[in-house]
Amino acid sequence: MTLINNKLSNNVAALFSSFICLAIFLVSHHDLIAQDTGSPGYGEYKGIIMDGKTKKSLEYASITVSNSNISTISNLEGGFLLKVPDNLKNESVIISYLGYNNKVIPLSNFGQEVMKISMEESFEKLPDVNLVEVEPVKVIKKVIEQRKTNSYQDPVIVKAFYRESIKKRRTYASLSEAVVDVYKSQRGTQGDYAELEKSRKSTDYRKIDTLVIKLQGGPYNNLSMDMMRNSDLFFTGDMFEIYKFSFDKIISLDNRNVFVIDFVQRPSIVEPFYEGKLYVDTESYALVKSVFSLNLRNLEKAKKFFVRRKPPNADVIPMETKYIIDYKETGGKWHFSYSRIELSFKIKWDKKLFNSVYNVAIEMAVTDWKPNTQDISVRNRDRMKRNVILTDETSGFSDPEFWGELNVIEPDKSIENAIKKIQRNYNR
Repeated sequence: MTLINNKLSNNVAALFSSFICLAIFLVSHHDLIAQDTGSPGYGEYKGIIMDGKTKKSLEYASITVSNSNISTISNLEGGFLLKVPDNLKNESVIISYLGYNNKVIPLSNFGQEVMKISMEESFEKLPDVNLVEVEPVKVIKKVIEQRKTNSYQDPVIVKAFYRESIKKRRTYASLSEAVVDVYKSQRGTQGDYAELEKSRKSTDYRKIDTLVIKLQGGPYNNLSMDMMRNSDLFFTGDMFEIYKFSFDKIISLDNRNVFVIDFVQRPSIVEPFYEGKLYVDTESYALVKSVFSLNLRNLEKAKKFFVRRKPPNADVIPMETKYIIDYKETGGKWHFSYSRIELSFKIKWDKKLFNSVYNVAIEMAVTDWKPNTQDISVRNRDRMKRNVILTDETSGFSDPEFWGELNVIEPDKSIENAIKKIQRNYNR
Protein backbone atom coordinates (compact mmCIF):
# COMPACT_ATOMS: atom_id res chain seq x y z
CA MET A 1 0.00 0.00 0.00
CA THR A 2 2.88 2.38 0.75
CA LEU A 3 4.33 1.78 -2.71
CA ILE A 4 0.99 2.59 -4.35
CA ASN A 5 0.64 5.79 -2.31
CA ASN A 6 4.14 6.88 -3.32
CA LYS A 7 3.32 6.24 -6.98
CA LEU A 8 0.11 8.22 -6.62
CA SER A 9 1.95 11.09 -4.97
CA ASN A 10 4.35 11.27 -7.90
CA ASN A 11 1.43 11.10 -10.30
CA VAL A 12 -0.38 13.91 -8.49
CA ALA A 13 2.71 16.13 -8.58
CA ALA A 14 3.05 15.66 -12.34
CA LEU A 15 -0.67 16.07 -12.87
CA PHE A 16 -0.95 19.36 -11.02
CA SER A 17 2.14 20.82 -12.61
CA SER A 18 -0.12 21.23 -15.66
CA PHE A 19 -2.87 23.15 -13.89
CA ILE A 20 -3.86 26.79 -14.11
CA CYS A 21 -1.90 28.82 -11.58
CA LEU A 22 -3.40 32.01 -10.19
CA ALA A 23 -1.27 34.84 -8.91
CA ILE A 24 -3.32 37.15 -6.70
CA PHE A 25 -1.89 40.53 -5.73
CA LEU A 26 -2.93 43.74 -4.02
CA VAL A 27 -1.56 46.14 -6.66
CA SER A 28 -2.65 48.56 -9.40
CA HIS A 29 -2.44 48.21 -13.20
CA HIS A 30 -2.30 50.05 -16.51
CA ASP A 31 -3.12 49.24 -20.16
CA LEU A 32 -1.18 49.91 -23.34
CA ILE A 33 -2.60 50.46 -26.83
CA ALA A 34 -1.85 48.22 -29.81
CA GLN A 35 -1.92 49.08 -33.48
CA ASP A 36 -1.91 46.77 -36.47
CA THR A 37 -3.25 46.46 -39.98
CA GLY A 38 -4.68 43.48 -41.79
CA SER A 39 -3.43 41.94 -45.04
CA PRO A 40 -5.42 41.61 -48.29
CA GLY A 41 -5.91 38.42 -50.27
CA TYR A 42 -8.43 36.51 -48.20
CA GLY A 43 -12.19 36.13 -47.82
CA GLU A 44 -14.31 36.05 -44.67
CA TYR A 45 -17.04 33.43 -44.18
CA LYS A 46 -19.48 33.74 -41.29
CA GLY A 47 -21.93 31.19 -39.93
CA ILE A 48 -23.98 30.07 -36.97
CA ILE A 49 -24.21 26.32 -36.31
CA MET A 50 -27.39 24.94 -34.74
CA ASP A 51 -29.41 21.79 -34.17
CA GLY A 52 -31.71 21.24 -37.14
CA LYS A 53 -34.74 20.44 -34.95
CA THR A 54 -34.36 22.42 -31.73
CA LYS A 55 -32.44 25.37 -33.29
CA LYS A 56 -30.17 25.26 -30.25
CA SER A 57 -26.70 26.63 -31.00
CA LEU A 58 -23.88 24.07 -31.09
CA GLU A 59 -20.78 25.21 -29.25
CA TYR A 60 -17.23 23.98 -29.93
CA ALA A 61 -18.13 22.56 -33.35
CA SER A 62 -15.11 21.89 -35.56
CA ILE A 63 -14.92 23.90 -38.81
CA THR A 64 -12.28 22.96 -41.39
CA VAL A 65 -11.48 24.07 -44.95
CA SER A 66 -11.15 21.09 -47.30
CA ASN A 67 -7.70 20.27 -48.71
CA SER A 68 -6.03 22.47 -46.12
CA ASN A 69 -5.12 22.55 -42.45
CA ILE A 70 -7.12 25.74 -41.83
CA SER A 71 -9.70 25.34 -39.10
CA THR A 72 -11.52 27.05 -36.25
CA ILE A 73 -14.08 26.33 -33.52
CA SER A 74 -17.60 27.71 -33.03
CA ASN A 75 -18.09 29.88 -29.96
CA LEU A 76 -20.56 29.45 -27.10
CA GLU A 77 -23.37 30.69 -29.35
CA GLY A 78 -22.47 28.50 -32.33
CA GLY A 79 -20.96 31.39 -34.28
CA PHE A 80 -17.77 31.33 -36.31
CA LEU A 81 -15.78 33.54 -38.68
CA LEU A 82 -13.41 31.75 -41.04
CA LYS A 83 -10.71 33.61 -42.98
CA VAL A 84 -9.57 31.77 -46.10
CA PRO A 85 -6.89 32.76 -48.64
CA ASP A 86 -8.26 33.55 -52.10
CA ASN A 87 -6.42 30.58 -53.62
CA LEU A 88 -8.72 28.28 -51.60
CA LYS A 89 -12.01 30.00 -52.42
CA ASN A 90 -13.20 27.00 -54.49
CA GLU A 91 -12.90 24.66 -51.49
CA SER A 92 -15.61 23.70 -48.99
CA VAL A 93 -16.20 24.08 -45.27
CA ILE A 94 -16.50 20.78 -43.37
CA ILE A 95 -18.37 20.99 -40.06
CA SER A 96 -18.35 18.17 -37.51
CA TYR A 97 -20.01 17.89 -34.12
CA LEU A 98 -20.38 15.12 -31.56
CA GLY A 99 -23.47 12.99 -32.32
CA TYR A 100 -24.25 14.73 -35.65
CA ASN A 101 -23.68 14.01 -39.33
CA ASN A 102 -20.92 16.04 -40.98
CA LYS A 103 -21.97 19.04 -43.03
CA VAL A 104 -20.06 20.06 -46.19
CA ILE A 105 -20.76 23.53 -47.62
CA PRO A 106 -18.92 25.08 -50.61
CA LEU A 107 -17.33 28.42 -49.73
CA SER A 108 -19.07 29.85 -52.80
CA ASN A 109 -22.44 29.31 -51.04
CA PHE A 110 -21.58 31.88 -48.36
CA GLY A 111 -22.78 35.43 -48.89
CA GLN A 112 -22.42 38.72 -47.06
CA GLU A 113 -24.86 37.70 -44.35
CA VAL A 114 -24.21 35.20 -41.59
CA MET A 115 -25.18 31.73 -42.84
CA LYS A 116 -27.43 29.68 -40.56
CA ILE A 117 -26.25 26.07 -40.67
CA SER A 118 -28.45 23.24 -39.41
CA MET A 119 -26.91 19.97 -38.25
CA GLU A 120 -28.79 16.67 -38.17
CA GLU A 121 -28.30 14.09 -35.44
CA SER A 122 -26.74 10.81 -36.54
CA PHE A 123 -28.72 7.63 -35.93
CA GLU A 124 -28.36 5.39 -38.97
CA LYS A 125 -24.74 4.23 -38.59
CA LEU A 126 -24.88 3.41 -34.91
CA PRO A 127 -25.22 -0.25 -33.93
CA ASP A 128 -27.73 -1.36 -31.33
CA VAL A 129 -25.79 -0.74 -28.13
CA ASN A 130 -27.75 -3.49 -26.39
CA LEU A 131 -26.05 -5.99 -28.68
CA VAL A 132 -22.58 -4.55 -28.30
CA GLU A 133 -20.37 -5.88 -25.54
CA VAL A 134 -17.59 -3.46 -24.73
CA GLU A 135 -15.04 -4.03 -22.00
CA PRO A 136 -13.88 -0.50 -21.10
CA VAL A 137 -10.51 -1.52 -19.62
CA LYS A 138 -9.63 -3.38 -22.84
CA VAL A 139 -10.62 -0.28 -24.84
CA ILE A 140 -8.35 1.95 -22.76
CA LYS A 141 -5.45 -0.48 -22.99
CA LYS A 142 -5.94 -0.51 -26.76
CA VAL A 143 -5.79 3.31 -26.79
CA ILE A 144 -2.42 3.11 -25.03
CA GLU A 145 -1.13 0.40 -27.38
CA GLN A 146 -2.14 2.39 -30.48
CA ARG A 147 -0.96 5.78 -29.18
CA LYS A 148 2.13 6.03 -31.38
CA THR A 149 0.39 4.57 -34.41
CA ASN A 150 -2.50 7.03 -34.17
CA SER A 151 -0.53 10.15 -33.22
CA TYR A 152 1.33 12.48 -35.55
CA GLN A 153 4.93 11.88 -34.41
CA ASP A 154 6.96 14.19 -36.65
CA PRO A 155 7.83 17.76 -35.58
CA VAL A 156 5.20 20.33 -36.60
CA ILE A 157 4.66 24.08 -36.38
CA VAL A 158 1.16 24.86 -35.16
CA LYS A 159 -0.60 28.20 -35.38
CA ALA A 160 -3.14 28.57 -32.59
CA PHE A 161 -5.50 31.15 -31.13
CA TYR A 162 -5.51 31.53 -27.36
CA ARG A 163 -7.98 33.40 -25.14
CA GLU A 164 -8.10 33.80 -21.37
CA SER A 165 -10.65 35.69 -19.30
CA ILE A 166 -11.36 36.44 -15.66
CA LYS A 167 -14.84 37.46 -14.56
CA LYS A 168 -16.15 38.57 -11.21
CA ARG A 169 -19.54 36.93 -11.40
CA ARG A 170 -20.76 38.16 -14.84
CA THR A 171 -18.47 41.15 -15.31
CA TYR A 172 -15.19 40.85 -17.21
CA ALA A 173 -12.23 42.14 -15.24
CA SER A 174 -9.50 40.80 -17.51
CA LEU A 175 -9.51 39.61 -21.11
CA SER A 176 -6.43 38.57 -23.10
CA GLU A 177 -6.10 37.04 -26.57
CA ALA A 178 -3.14 35.90 -28.62
CA VAL A 179 -2.08 34.09 -31.75
CA VAL A 180 0.92 31.87 -31.07
CA ASP A 181 3.16 29.58 -33.10
CA VAL A 182 3.73 26.30 -31.26
CA TYR A 183 6.78 24.23 -32.14
CA LYS A 184 6.02 20.60 -31.35
CA SER A 185 8.88 18.17 -31.02
CA GLN A 186 9.03 14.39 -30.86
CA ARG A 187 9.63 14.49 -27.10
CA GLY A 188 6.11 15.20 -25.92
CA THR A 189 4.75 18.35 -24.27
CA GLN A 190 7.96 19.04 -22.31
CA GLY A 191 9.77 19.58 -25.59
CA ASP A 192 7.11 21.88 -27.03
CA TYR A 193 7.44 25.65 -26.90
CA ALA A 194 5.48 28.66 -28.12
CA GLU A 195 6.35 31.95 -29.78
CA LEU A 196 4.02 34.92 -29.39
CA GLU A 197 2.95 36.25 -32.79
CA LYS A 198 0.30 38.80 -31.85
CA SER A 199 -1.73 39.62 -28.75
CA ARG A 200 -4.03 42.11 -27.06
CA LYS A 201 -5.57 42.57 -23.64
CA SER A 202 -7.78 44.62 -21.39
CA THR A 203 -7.80 44.70 -17.62
CA ASP A 204 -10.06 46.65 -15.29
CA TYR A 205 -9.15 45.59 -11.79
CA ARG A 206 -11.56 48.15 -10.31
CA LYS A 207 -14.20 45.50 -11.00
CA ILE A 208 -12.48 42.96 -8.76
CA ASP A 209 -12.11 44.92 -5.55
CA THR A 210 -8.45 45.65 -4.74
CA LEU A 211 -7.23 42.38 -6.22
CA VAL A 212 -5.18 41.71 -9.31
CA ILE A 213 -5.74 38.10 -10.46
CA LYS A 214 -3.37 36.85 -13.14
CA LEU A 215 -3.11 33.55 -14.96
CA GLN A 216 0.33 31.99 -15.13
CA GLY A 217 1.43 29.71 -17.95
CA GLY A 218 -0.67 31.11 -20.80
CA PRO A 219 -0.94 28.69 -23.77
CA TYR A 220 1.21 26.11 -21.97
CA ASN A 221 -1.78 25.37 -19.73
CA ASN A 222 -3.75 24.14 -22.74
CA LEU A 223 -0.82 22.35 -24.35
CA SER A 224 -0.16 20.40 -21.16
CA MET A 225 -3.74 19.07 -21.22
CA ASP A 226 -2.98 17.06 -24.35
CA MET A 227 -3.59 13.59 -22.90
CA MET A 228 -1.86 11.77 -25.72
CA ARG A 229 1.40 13.75 -25.60
CA ASN A 230 1.60 14.43 -21.85
CA SER A 231 2.26 10.95 -20.52
CA ASP A 232 2.06 12.13 -16.88
CA LEU A 233 -1.44 13.55 -17.14
CA PHE A 234 -3.78 10.56 -17.46
CA PHE A 235 -2.52 7.47 -19.33
CA THR A 236 -0.02 6.45 -16.67
CA GLY A 237 1.15 3.04 -15.49
CA ASP A 238 -1.02 3.24 -12.36
CA MET A 239 -4.15 4.68 -13.99
CA PHE A 240 -6.16 1.49 -13.41
CA GLU A 241 -5.40 1.74 -9.70
CA ILE A 242 -6.68 5.34 -9.71
CA TYR A 243 -9.75 5.15 -11.97
CA LYS A 244 -12.74 2.91 -12.47
CA PHE A 245 -13.93 2.69 -16.09
CA SER A 246 -17.39 1.85 -17.44
CA PHE A 247 -18.96 1.70 -20.89
CA ASP A 248 -21.66 4.29 -21.60
CA LYS A 249 -22.74 4.05 -25.26
CA ILE A 250 -21.68 4.39 -28.89
CA ILE A 251 -22.27 7.65 -30.73
CA SER A 252 -21.17 9.30 -33.98
CA LEU A 253 -18.44 11.91 -34.34
CA ASP A 254 -17.16 13.15 -37.68
CA ASN A 255 -19.09 10.30 -39.36
CA ARG A 256 -17.25 7.74 -37.20
CA ASN A 257 -18.54 5.39 -34.53
CA VAL A 258 -17.11 6.31 -31.15
CA PHE A 259 -17.06 4.48 -27.80
CA VAL A 260 -18.04 6.67 -24.85
CA ILE A 261 -16.13 5.48 -21.77
CA ASP A 262 -16.92 6.94 -18.33
CA PHE A 263 -14.23 7.14 -15.67
CA VAL A 264 -14.34 8.08 -11.99
CA GLN A 265 -11.79 8.17 -9.22
CA ARG A 266 -11.82 5.10 -7.01
CA PRO A 267 -13.30 5.82 -3.54
CA SER A 268 -10.16 4.51 -1.81
CA ILE A 269 -8.00 7.23 -3.39
CA VAL A 270 -7.91 10.37 -1.25
CA GLU A 271 -5.83 12.56 -3.59
CA PRO A 272 -7.90 14.64 -6.06
CA PHE A 273 -8.00 13.18 -9.58
CA TYR A 274 -10.32 13.44 -12.58
CA GLU A 275 -13.76 12.15 -13.55
CA GLY A 276 -15.48 12.40 -16.91
CA LYS A 277 -15.78 10.82 -20.36
CA LEU A 278 -13.38 9.55 -23.01
CA TYR A 279 -14.46 9.30 -26.66
CA VAL A 280 -12.57 6.57 -28.54
CA ASP A 281 -12.78 5.75 -32.24
CA THR A 282 -14.14 2.18 -32.58
CA GLU A 283 -11.83 1.26 -35.48
CA SER A 284 -8.47 2.91 -34.78
CA TYR A 285 -8.85 3.19 -30.97
CA ALA A 286 -7.67 6.79 -31.19
CA LEU A 287 -8.77 9.20 -28.48
CA VAL A 288 -10.88 11.78 -30.31
CA LYS A 289 -12.32 13.79 -27.43
CA SER A 290 -12.37 14.03 -23.64
CA VAL A 291 -14.58 16.01 -21.26
CA PHE A 292 -13.81 15.85 -17.56
CA SER A 293 -13.52 17.70 -14.26
CA LEU A 294 -11.36 17.58 -11.17
CA ASN A 295 -12.67 15.83 -8.08
CA LEU A 296 -12.96 18.67 -5.55
CA ARG A 297 -14.40 16.68 -2.69
CA ASN A 298 -11.08 16.94 -0.84
CA LEU A 299 -10.83 20.74 -0.98
CA GLU A 300 -7.86 21.09 1.30
CA LYS A 301 -5.73 18.96 -1.01
CA ALA A 302 -7.13 20.41 -4.23
CA LYS A 303 -7.04 24.15 -3.60
CA LYS A 304 -3.31 24.44 -2.93
CA PHE A 305 -2.50 23.40 -6.49
CA PHE A 306 -4.28 26.34 -8.13
CA VAL A 307 -2.77 29.35 -6.36
CA ARG A 308 0.85 30.40 -6.73
CA ARG A 309 0.58 33.55 -4.60
CA LYS A 310 -2.14 35.26 -2.55
CA PRO A 311 -2.65 37.78 0.27
CA PRO A 312 -2.25 36.19 3.71
CA ASN A 313 -5.74 37.22 4.82
CA ALA A 314 -7.53 35.51 1.89
CA ASP A 315 -8.54 31.89 1.34
CA VAL A 316 -8.97 30.78 -2.29
CA ILE A 317 -11.47 27.94 -2.66
CA PRO A 318 -12.05 26.17 -6.04
CA MET A 319 -15.76 25.54 -6.67
CA GLU A 320 -15.92 23.87 -10.08
CA THR A 321 -13.60 22.82 -12.90
CA LYS A 322 -14.19 21.66 -16.47
CA TYR A 323 -11.78 20.47 -19.16
CA ILE A 324 -12.50 19.83 -22.85
CA ILE A 325 -9.94 18.35 -25.25
CA ASP A 326 -10.55 17.66 -28.96
CA TYR A 327 -8.42 15.81 -31.49
CA LYS A 328 -8.63 15.94 -35.28
CA GLU A 329 -7.68 13.34 -37.86
CA THR A 330 -5.51 14.22 -40.86
CA GLY A 331 -4.15 11.55 -43.18
CA GLY A 332 -4.86 8.76 -40.71
CA LYS A 333 -3.06 10.53 -37.84
CA TRP A 334 -4.65 12.38 -34.93
CA HIS A 335 -3.44 15.67 -33.49
CA PHE A 336 -4.53 18.04 -30.74
CA SER A 337 -6.98 20.62 -32.10
CA TYR A 338 -8.78 22.35 -29.21
CA SER A 339 -8.70 22.69 -25.44
CA ARG A 340 -10.82 24.64 -22.97
CA ILE A 341 -10.27 24.91 -19.23
CA GLU A 342 -12.78 26.50 -16.85
CA LEU A 343 -12.33 27.24 -13.15
CA SER A 344 -14.77 28.82 -10.72
CA PHE A 345 -13.49 29.83 -7.31
CA LYS A 346 -14.32 32.11 -4.42
CA ILE A 347 -12.11 34.24 -2.25
CA LYS A 348 -13.00 34.28 1.39
CA TRP A 349 -11.55 37.22 3.30
CA ASP A 350 -10.84 37.32 6.99
CA LYS A 351 -13.32 39.51 8.87
CA LYS A 352 -15.50 40.06 5.78
CA LEU A 353 -19.11 38.96 5.62
CA PHE A 354 -19.38 38.33 1.85
CA ASN A 355 -17.23 36.18 -0.43
CA SER A 356 -16.12 37.13 -3.96
CA VAL A 357 -16.79 34.64 -6.76
CA TYR A 358 -14.65 34.52 -9.91
CA ASN A 359 -14.76 32.55 -13.16
CA VAL A 360 -11.64 31.81 -15.18
CA ALA A 361 -11.75 30.42 -18.73
CA ILE A 362 -8.88 29.69 -21.09
CA GLU A 363 -9.18 28.12 -24.51
CA MET A 364 -6.87 27.40 -27.40
CA ALA A 365 -7.77 26.29 -30.93
CA VAL A 366 -5.37 25.13 -33.63
CA THR A 367 -6.13 27.21 -36.73
CA ASP A 368 -3.37 25.92 -39.03
CA TRP A 369 -0.35 23.65 -38.93
CA LYS A 370 2.47 22.35 -41.12
CA PRO A 371 5.24 19.74 -40.81
CA ASN A 372 8.53 21.20 -39.59
CA THR A 373 10.55 19.40 -42.24
CA GLN A 374 13.35 22.01 -42.20
CA ASP A 375 13.78 21.78 -38.43
CA ILE A 376 13.02 25.47 -37.94
CA SER A 377 13.54 26.64 -34.37
CA VAL A 378 13.23 29.84 -32.34
CA ARG A 379 15.93 31.36 -30.16
CA ASN A 380 15.43 30.79 -26.45
CA ARG A 381 15.04 34.50 -25.75
CA ASP A 382 12.15 34.72 -28.25
CA ARG A 383 10.24 31.77 -26.79
CA MET A 384 7.37 32.29 -24.38
CA LYS A 385 8.41 31.28 -20.87
CA ARG A 386 6.48 28.44 -19.25
CA ASN A 387 5.61 30.72 -16.34
CA VAL A 388 4.47 33.52 -18.65
CA ILE A 389 1.74 35.90 -17.48
CA LEU A 390 0.21 37.05 -20.76
CA THR A 391 -1.39 40.18 -19.31
CA ASP A 392 2.08 41.44 -18.37
CA GLU A 393 3.38 41.14 -21.94
CA THR A 394 0.44 42.35 -23.98
CA SER A 395 -1.12 45.58 -25.20
CA GLY A 396 -4.68 46.86 -25.54
CA PHE A 397 -7.87 46.56 -27.60
CA SER A 398 -7.71 49.77 -29.62
CA ASP A 399 -8.04 48.35 -33.16
CA PRO A 400 -11.32 46.56 -34.13
CA GLU A 401 -9.56 45.03 -37.19
CA PHE A 402 -6.65 43.88 -35.05
CA TRP A 403 -6.44 40.25 -36.22
CA GLY A 404 -6.39 40.91 -39.97
CA GLU A 405 -6.27 37.64 -41.90
CA LEU A 406 -5.53 35.49 -38.83
CA ASN A 407 -8.16 32.93 -37.83
CA VAL A 408 -9.44 33.29 -34.28
CA ILE A 409 -12.39 32.03 -32.24
CA GLU A 410 -15.28 34.44 -32.65
CA PRO A 411 -16.18 36.18 -29.36
CA ASP A 412 -19.59 35.33 -27.94
CA LYS A 413 -21.94 38.22 -27.11
CA SER A 414 -20.67 38.78 -23.58
CA ILE A 415 -17.06 39.00 -24.79
CA GLU A 416 -18.10 41.04 -27.82
CA ASN A 417 -19.90 43.55 -25.62
CA ALA A 418 -16.88 43.78 -23.32
CA ILE A 419 -14.63 44.48 -26.33
CA LYS A 420 -17.01 47.16 -27.65
CA LYS A 421 -17.00 48.89 -24.27
CA ILE A 422 -13.21 48.79 -24.24
CA GLN A 423 -13.01 50.28 -27.73
CA ARG A 424 -15.50 53.04 -26.82
CA ASN A 425 -13.36 53.94 -23.83
CA TYR A 426 -10.26 54.20 -26.02
CA ASN A 427 -12.09 56.47 -28.49
CA ARG A 428 -13.10 59.01 -25.82
